[in-house]
Amino acid sequence: MTELAALARIPGDSAFPAERLTCHPRLPLAVATSSGSRAVRVLDLAEGHLRELAVLDVEPGTSPWGDSRPQTVAWHPHRPLLVVADGESLLRWAADGSADPVRTPAGTAYDALAFSPDGGTLWAAPSAEDGWERSDVLDPGTGAVTATARQWDTGVSVHPSGALVATLSSDQGATSCLFARPGDGPASAMRTLRQTLILDVDGYGAPLFSADGRHVAVRGNAYVDSLDVFAFPSLRSVLSTTLSEDRSVEWPHDNLAWDARPGTLWIGTPTGSLLELDVESEEATEHASPDDVPVSALAATATGDLLVARADGGLVLLSVRADAPAPAVEPNDDVAVFLAGTEDAPLEGELDDHLVLTDGTRDWTDDDLATVTETAPGDPTWLRIQASMNRFRAESGT
Repeated sequence: MTELAALARIPGDSAFPAERLTCHPRLPLAVATSSGSRAVRVLDLAEGHLRELAVLDVEPGTSPWGDSRPQTVAWHPHRPLLVVADGESLLRWAADGSADPVRTPAGTAYDALAFSPDGGTLWAAPSAEDGWERSDVLDPGTGAVTATARQWDTGVSVHPSGALVATLSSDQGATSCLFARPGDGPASAMRTLRQTLILDVDGYGAPLFSADGRHVAVRGNAYVDSLDVFAFPSLRSVLSTTLSEDRSVEWPHDNLAWDARPGTLWIGTPTGSLLELDVESEEATEHASPDDVPVSALAATATGDLLVARADGGLVLLSVRADAPAPAVEPNDDVAVFLAGTEDAPLEGELDDHLVLTDGTRDWTDDDLATVTETAPGDPTWLRIQASMNRFRAESGT
């Protein structure tokens, strides 16, 4: 039996409840952001407390389609250093309270930011020079572009080993969940690997590695409140479900958090409850909210607690008390196994021409994609498009 206990709570602006919580990977720090609000709330979570360290005044984020979204932020992986995209600048906040603006190249408004696992490089998209066709590699101190790299979007999840990252390359018909080696030292770009998960349509949240690195979850998409979980390194589909069939009920988009226990995923709901899900058995336990205030965002802290944002603007820090403590995560060779089964994609040219695709159920070779002509009504959009193109070519003789 798992028990959730409230450690601390603070109120907030009910007009702009937090829609995204970004916890520091190692330190008791977090950031709360919301669409349409200029406030970026920097939070101290030390010793089970919850208090605001700073409220940064930052231009609201905007998607490529012009709609409002939470501001783009990135924590340094080791230091208490935060970088926030503020219009055409980068704002760097440090734990000593300093906040220094850094001008981005060519007045670029970056939509996605992430530090490399060693903290020496800042990755940013879209590219100042090439737009969404490429991404930039930045000097985190000056904001200067030191290199360009393959396109990516949405966010970056780092495997617990630090030796692999996952991100997305989104398109209306299909989204690629890309895996990459992070590279070493300053100016290190992601080195995209050929082995790729293909997801239907677009609009997904950033992929999320579990605490032990043996699962990756993807929340989306633009059309349904879907949840997909894949085993790593096999990329076998473990769970694929729609959280709700009722389109009148809006689920929070950033509502997933992995527990320290292997295979346990927390899901925030529009009723205010938290679902504790065993992804392999697909068994869920609902932990009801005392007041039914909807969850607006959810994240796991560096110590394994849960940080919950509520629709009334409040934030709550919860401890997770399980019957059995989480076992120590033993080092494993999962990343080595994954890397041994794939290779780097070329640095230039069309990336799609070099990807080896799996949907978690079957692999799709070039021959499969070139010859498929028949699909079923429930098949994904990308497969139906590919079959339609193949039929057209066959009929026209091209």
